[in-house]
Amino acid sequence: MGYMAAHGMKRARPAELVPGTLSVITARMDYLPRATPEGWQALELRRLEHPGEAVVSMYARGRDYHKVLRNRLQTLAERIQGAVGPLGHRVFTDSAPVLEAELAQRSGQGWRGKHTLLLNREAGSMFFLGEIYVDLALPTTGPVSEHCGACRACIDICPTQAITAPHRLDARRCISYLTIEHGGPIPEELRPLMGNRVYGCDDCQLVCPWNKFAQRSPLPDFDEREGLSGAALVELFAWSEEEFLRRTEGSPIRRIGHERWLRNIAVALGNALRAGHDDEILRALQSRADHPGELVREHVAWALAQDVPTAS
Repeated sequence: MGYMAAHGMKRARPAELVPGTLSVITARMDYLPRATPEGWQALELRRLEHPGEAVVSMYARGRDYHKVLRNRLQTLAERIQGAVGPLGHRVFTDSAPVLEAELAQRSGQGWRGKHTLLLNREAGSMFFLGEIYVDLALPTTGPVSEHCGACRACIDICPTQAITAPHRLDARRCISYLTIEHGGPIPEELRPLMGNRVYGCDDCQLVCPWNKFAQRSPLPDFDEREGLSGAALVELFAWSEEEFLRRTEGSPIRRIGHERWLRNIAVALGNALRAGHDDEILRALQSRADHPGELVREHVAWALAQDVPTAS
């Protein structure tokens, strides 16, 4: 995450990022799909028990939240401007060197859980954050108290032990980072721990007791797209680049590109082979063994080496 070093203290000093900023308005937007069933946390955890199923983080199964939240924040800013007059402003949603969770905590949106995500007593953590930087001095709202107590469910469940201590996360071990932000080979020692997670990881949120209060979004934007929930790994691995681009149009998944998509799925296919020999998975991997991208070839070779032949 070199952008953090590149932007220095601008992340912590809003007026350096947007000159003239006097206040920051923070916002959150729930993202659970409208049709999310009761008991969704247990349902999502059970997906991890099916090695051949691809698991995509819940936030990424619908439309790209950047576009949805940014447009709504811009509309809000324009309404504020209509009420107060000329207003210098800029909206952000995970799109610039902004300490979103820290700003949200300081403004009373919630507290930082031990997994470092923001928690809200009425909404858990299944929401996006956004900000409006304004050149208007507004009354401040204070932070809220923490309510994690002695609970350490998020720390204990992390597949790669990326949560090294309460409120401390080693991003280099985090499956969300590895499958989305990381551009190179995934460290071999972490690949077996990734299971069938091909884009992001929700484990620390799925076991959080506060997410029994998570809210369903009223927006159709976050409804699950066909093919991004419950799909077989071999099915997604067969997508050509053209099909990948078509199926992920308007989705946050598109930004990782087809090669990293195949890289992630190859790791999951290798883990499925570790669970038991499967001819269909072998054929799928062999079909990509000579892929033009070195990144894909290397992960496919690793996956093929995980095959456990059936004893005769």
